[in-house]
Amino acid sequence: MKSVTRALLLAFVVLTSSVAVAQNLAAEAVKKQVIQFVQELRPDQRARALRTFSDSARTRWNNLPVGLAARSGISLGNLTINQRKQLHRILSAALSSQGYLKATGIMHLDNLLNQYYDTLLVRKEINETMHKRMRDLKWEHQNFFTAIFGDPAGQQPWALKLEGHHLSLNLTFTGNQLAVTPMFLGTDPAEYGISSYAGWRVLGQEEDYGIMLINALSADQKKVATMSTAVPGDIITAANSNKRLIDYWGLKASAMTPEQKKLLQFIVHEYVHNLDRDKADVEYEKISKAGWDNVYFGWIGSYQETERHYFVINGPTFLIEFDNSGFGNQANHIHTIWREKGNDFGDDVLRDHYQSHKH
Repeated sequence: MKSVTRALLLAFVVLTSSVAVAQNLAAEAVKKQVIQFVQELRPDQRARALRTFSDSARTRWNNLPVGLAARSGISLGNLTINQRKQLHRILSAALSSQGYLKATGIMHLDNLLNQYYDTLLVRKEINETMHKRMRDLKWEHQNFFTAIFGDPAGQQPWALKLEGHHLSLNLTFTGNQLAVTPMFLGTDPAEYGISSYAGWRVLGQEEDYGIMLINALSADQKKVATMSTAVPGDIITAANSNKRLIDYWGLKASAMTPEQKKLLQFIVHEYVHNLDRDKADVEYEKISKAGWDNVYFGWIGSYQETERHYFVINGPTFLIEFDNSGFGNQANHIHTIWREKGNDFGDDVLRDHYQSHKH
């Protein structure tokens, strides 16, 4: 009995140590690139980009275009070529290759939105007034902002935010602990419809897996999974909604077949592995340890991609929301978010940090 207990304790220590190492590798990689970025900023740029850790902007997020919601920090348009290159090094360190391509794809999609409305104007499908209204939203790759809260070269907690239309990345660092949510991604359109980019779907995989899972369920399972209500016009936990999804609803994974549960895991894997591998492995391990059977899958709306739909995946340690509603109910405008429960903007890791430094 003692040998079994000793073996379990050793396994726990090894697992805890490996998690700590992974966290440290991920945090250190980003920290190195952020310090380099700060060093390359001019004094006037630092005045815009650097904030105190206590700045309330750190714990606010928004997905609206900057024409509707101003951002803190410095815009990409106010960076030099070399500084922009360094910012991309930060993104490459924080995100996986798929996460990096999604984030940069969302930023580039803003430029395409302008081209889209320019085309509609030329075709006389919209008038000058509507065209100006769209332009005034300031959709543009250069209108994404980054801000650094605290000192990445110091010993105290610090944070990094990159945000603009349909993108909010929030990274919080405390020693070797790294928190990465809320992480909001969005695309308008969900599928680009004109020019050489026709068919481009930046968040296509998330949507495809969700559609696959709901249609893999039996009729009885669909009844349990589907809430009989109108498709929300946005994710329920949107930036300005002040709402939280506390109650679990939908179909519990323990009531799924192995094949259905595998599809559920595919969706979660897609979200978590937008992160750098080390951090992604840590988060996926947390979800697995909490038990896949304790995860719920809920659906609202049509089971077809071309009609409005929404799904939520709610587990003990995380929350995923996906909404494709869009203007005019066209189901061509995606909002989605991933949250570490209790750890948005690093709440959990900051609480641990402050408790350990009380004395």
